Amino acid sequence: MVHVGRETSDWKPMSEVGAGACEIRVRDEAGAFRVIYLAKFAGAIYVLHAFQKKAQKTAQVDLDLAERRYCEAQAWRRS
Repeated sequence: MVHVGRETSDWKPMSEVGAGACEIRVRDEAGAFRVIYLAKFAGAIYVLHAFQKKAQKTAQVDLDLAERRYCEAQAWRRS
């Protein structure tokens, strides 16, 4: 869906990671899973982090990793 410019059915913006970052939320019998991505650049979607969610609140370590990768994607795009 995202790769063709459409939104998924269960997502939210992740402004704490960076402008334009979003989170796809998936739940199935194995648990809850999240994918944090950046799709604000033409022709590219950057998956910043994918993980299984174990608690109600997203762990700070997961947010920090996604934010670090967000900064790396921004820097790579500028180079």
